[in-house]
Amino acid sequence: MAVKTVKDIDLKGKRVLVRADFNVPLKEGVITDDTRIKAALPTLQYILEQEGASLVLMSHLGRPKGEPKPEFSLAPIAQRLSELLDRPVEMASDCVGSETAQMAEKLKPGEVLLLENVRYHAGETKNDAEFAKQLAKNGDVFVNDAFGTAHRAHASTEGVAHVLPSAAGFLIDKEVRFFEHLLSNPEKPFVAVIGGAKVSSKIGVLETLLDKCTTLVIGGAMSYTFLKAQGHSIGKSMIENDYIDTAKSLLERAQKAGIQVLLPLDHMAGREFDENTDPVYVDEVDLPDELIGLDIGMKTLEALKESISEANSLVWNGPMGVFEFENFAKGTLEVAEMVAACKGTTVVGGGDSVAAVNKFGFAEKIDHVSTGGGASLEFLEGKKLPGIAVLEK
Repeated sequence: MAVKTVKDIDLKGKRVLVRADFNVPLKEGVITDDTRIKAALPTLQYILEQEGASLVLMSHLGRPKGEPKPEFSLAPIAQRLSELLDRPVEMASDCVGSETAQMAEKLKPGEVLLLENVRYHAGETKNDAEFAKQLAKNGDVFVNDAFGTAHRAHASTEGVAHVLPSAAGFLIDKEVRFFEHLLSNPEKPFVAVIGGAKVSSKIGVLETLLDKCTTLVIGGAMSYTFLKAQGHSIGKSMIENDYIDTAKSLLERAQKAGIQVLLPLDHMAGREFDENTDPVYVDEVDLPDELIGLDIGMKTLEALKESISEANSLVWNGPMGVFEFENFAKGTLEVAEMVAACKGTTVVGGGDSVAAVNKFGFAEKIDHVSTGGGASLEFLEGKKLPGIAVLEK
């Protein structure tokens, strides 16, 4: 799947309406992590370098549920953007309406306008055609660079693309290229490291990757459903009883296809699901009745190290344990380190594994760190993302 990019359309003298993903964490009105804003900069700077082009930006922030709520205003983003772009960023009080359209109309070349939160209107999440037309009045061409919302068919991601000449920004283009390569033509050995809490949220990913990878690593709380399916005792660990049969059939499929599946061989456990619980090392697969598995142990890490170091392609989605608890972060930290040291093509997707890579400072050493949690999951499932499908050549 090739997408039409911002380089494929003429931007000279145009007002370029860009859907970015500025859904950043805020604490008391202050941005605590501007990674997503910085990720949009290459596209924004390229547009501003085009002769006579001006920039109209739109995004959502949080879940205001179709009505204006001051705590979800994009005003802090306007301030941060003006610092990063080194020019004033004007802020509109709404994303549609005659006043906003006039502000967009009056933009001079090189000027930047940020529209207020698109989710202040119910028409955004309903992908209302009339609302999409109102948004489209603010630009001459449309560029979508919000990969994090590309799996949603919303007015600002999918609807506008039916009204204006449209293309993908550099960020979406990069995401598509990396994920497409993994799903269509990965260099072998291809190692998939899948973790996180629930099997139910990762079934689609596991099923898709079983047809592609040579080694499948399953960690995090979801691994206990698989261990239970193999007949192991898992103590008080989290389990999805409704998915034990699914786990069994996935393991059988992997065996038939000759895919190596790596599950925890040992554990760091605790008596309670609490960051202050004392860590207890369990030197075998089976867990005593009174313990909860909270991280993978050293034997498991040794087994992973061998596979990860030999990978020519690798995708990682989901932590190996409760990495938010300091005593149970070692498994995720060491896997992040192994992925960073891997010589093959490495892609990290999904909110928690991306958070872990950023927290431990390994992002720079990984080929691609995805900006979309749900979007990267759906891409790995092989689904068509509506915000990207509409931009295909």
